[in-house]
Amino acid sequence: MNLGKRILRHPVVQRILGRAAAGYLRLVRATNRFEVQAGSAGPGDADGWIDAQVPLIAGMWHGQHIMMPFMRRPRDRVATIISKNPDGNINTIALERLGVRVMRASGARGRDRATDARAKGGAEGLRAMLRALKAGESVAFSADVPKVSRRCDAGILTLARFSGRPIVPAAVVTSRHLRFKSWDRACLGLPFGRGAVVLGDPIYVARDCEGEEFEALRRHLEAEMNRVHARAYALVGRADRAALYRNGSPALAAAPVGDSA
Repeated sequence: MNLGKRILRHPVVQRILGRAAAGYLRLVRATNRFEVQAGSAGPGDADGWIDAQVPLIAGMWHGQHIMMPFMRRPRDRVATIISKNPDGNINTIALERLGVRVMRASGARGRDRATDARAKGGAEGLRAMLRALKAGESVAFSADVPKVSRRCDAGILTLARFSGRPIVPAAVVTSRHLRFKSWDRACLGLPFGRGAVVLGDPIYVARDCEGEEFEALRRHLEAEMNRVHARAYALVGRADRAALYRNGSPALAAAPVGDSA
């Protein structure tokens, strides 16, 4: 392990960085004018619509996970999974300071079958999320196939199938942001702009859903995830550049690290 990584993994350094990250995100939240759209709810009805769905599974694309706490209302009980890897400690500290309960485990992942929840150690994470949903907590879940941007994985559908709770496609974006040249085109909001939280209609997965029916539902969820992101970016007057990157846009492939767009 090189010196830089040893420093970043020191508990004191991680506490400082985690608290600083939480403080910065509070600043972004406070200085952006956010609009919330929830499913078929009309203007001003978002809170009631959300209350009718909880506890829910908030499905998000991995590149937007940094801004996930912005969709949590003060009264919401929300939990999420972060890997036990020490590199996840900073995120854990930041999220906990923002009111999100963090479970340290591998997420529930599936590949070609709905029942493949044990892939990559996902059974532990699946059990933790099922317990959270049963206790009335909503769960925020990155829906991507690991290291494959915006390709919906079976894991989130498996969680919905076993819990009976709905998946709500979710997008949180800001008009001013930095987009990094990572595999997920991770996005970090900047202060003093506009923001949008868009939640799609709930998607339920029947207990006996499998085979072609399961695959069709996975594709439907993937399309809905992309739709709510496109809608959120439209509300703040920006293009969803990560979607173009997913489709192999040469312009985006050449974009510099941390480009603002």
